[in-house]
Amino acid sequence: MTVPRLLTLALCAALASLAHAQATQPPLSEQTLRSGGPMPVEQQRVRFEHAELHFSVDPAQQTLDATAKLAFSAREATDALLLDLDPNLAIHRLSVNGKTLDAGQWSNPDGRLRIQLPRPLAKDGKATVEIHYGGKPHVAKKAPWDGGFVWSHTEDGQPWIATAVEGEGCDLFWPCIDHPQGKPALVDTYVTVPKSLAAPGNGVLVDIREHGATHTYHWRARHPTTYAVSINVGPFEVLKGDYHSRYGNTIPMQMWYLRGHEAQARRLFGEFPRMLDFFEQEIGPYPFGDEKMGVVETPHLGMEHQTINAYGNGYPRSEYGFDWLLQHEFSHEWFGNQVTNADWDDMWLHEGFGTYMQPLYGQYLYGDMPYFAMLQNERGMVRNAYPIVAGRSQFEHEVYDAGHGPANDIYYKGSLMLHTLRQLIGDRAFFESIRRLVYGRPDPEPGNFAPHYATTGDYIAIVDQVTGRDLGWFFDVYLREAALPSLETRQDGNILHVHWKVPHDKPFPMPVEVQVGDRLVTLPMAGGDGSVEAPAGTLVILDPRSKLLRDQPHVAEYQQWRKEQAEKKPK
Repeated sequence: MTVPRLLTLALCAALASLAHAQATQPPLSEQTLRSGGPMPVEQQRVRFEHAELHFSVDPAQQTLDATAKLAFSAREATDALLLDLDPNLAIHRLSVNGKTLDAGQWSNPDGRLRIQLPRPLAKDGKATVEIHYGGKPHVAKKAPWDGGFVWSHTEDGQPWIATAVEGEGCDLFWPCIDHPQGKPALVDTYVTVPKSLAAPGNGVLVDIREHGATHTYHWRARHPTTYAVSINVGPFEVLKGDYHSRYGNTIPMQMWYLRGHEAQARRLFGEFPRMLDFFEQEIGPYPFGDEKMGVVETPHLGMEHQTINAYGNGYPRSEYGFDWLLQHEFSHEWFGNQVTNADWDDMWLHEGFGTYMQPLYGQYLYGDMPYFAMLQNERGMVRNAYPIVAGRSQFEHEVYDAGHGPANDIYYKGSLMLHTLRQLIGDRAFFESIRRLVYGRPDPEPGNFAPHYATTGDYIAIVDQVTGRDLGWFFDVYLREAALPSLETRQDGNILHVHWKVPHDKPFPMPVEVQVGDRLVTLPMAGGDGSVEAPAGTLVILDPRSKLLRDQPHVAEYQQWRKEQAEKKPK
């Protein structure tokens, strides 16, 4: 994606030093490059109770000096702890329950930090690990599409720093369990920076402590997604306000922006209340209402960092009347941070629902025109090269690498599938299924739910429960097959026969609306076939209200033409 025009000058100022850092930094280990996959038994044996993370950032040297104090309790007996940390960050000292371990009691040769406990933990036993480490953290080449630190400068030369680590994982800058199910119950972050800079972070600001020429921002967040813990440093100003929720609580709002961008930031900040109202009306209460709705301006495009969403879209105007990137990243507070994929194979639960929220918001604001316009744009992006769900535990790169997995289809195909599901089961059942997925219950209120994990199977079971129907056939075709179903027609005298052509001839009794002249007829399509009287020459439109995600030749022809045009452009 091209760099937003407003950010170009700020980024150009850092290109030389950034290129040097990227060229000279050591490569990441295979273990650090990976995120997710089957969780090792040692990690399954513990609960991650608390992470206390102290970061001292040196913008001039582009270094990190850090201490992590990590508390665990045992789900079952264990004699070792297994964490993840980039081995390029040197560990200076490591202790367990206050006792310093010697080099033979821990090892981190490839980024999987194994700690042999001085005494085994019994079930429900507790251990606290303190790790002092630091060095030059990995620099992202093109955040947020790859992970690491972004060391940039503002237009007047001041440091502007951010982290974005969804792909490679949290272990790029703190010792964690780099797996979707590795979320700590509580995280305290302490970020020390020069006094000319601010360090907005996740959760609630506990305090700011002064130390001569530096100060330390202390933030506290509940159940943050592992890759959603972030560091942000820059010459920020902050806009603050309160949103009075339809659920009776008051939600703090914060917009941290670069000095000189106040007018643009105020306009964007003005969108916060209606976005909150949309989500609370359509989905349910904001999950982190006792913390904040937060946004920080970043030198990369964006990322769903819990309660402090990264925003680098350049404050554009939109024909849809809202900033799509802000709305998309904010949607992840529900789809990603409140309900979290249990495995990377379930990542469409984040991105499919998160993407569908943009056309749904357009419909909420202005009616059907923006809704269908955005869905049409999404339709042109669907590739159908790999199934959205593989049915096995996956690493992040297996899902996002377009050469080996569904990649953007978890966004666009997932969104369009949800549109089709909504038409099939109706709004009442559709939105109730989402509430049950997000909150684990149909009647969420502030205080009666907590962040949790979910799988693809969990959502299918919820839809079946809400509708009282077995809709496994629907998800089996859309999620577990790469190719889309298509509609075939055959004219036999005055009768038009309609047939669903489905990969591997799977059952697909999806009803089809047909406009015949000025009549609208619904074909139940039991067994995948239906017919309607339609004399030759009569106007016939399949699916006139665009309810169905299906294969259509004109879409494939357009995609092929667009590909050919792109290949003709000079490199």
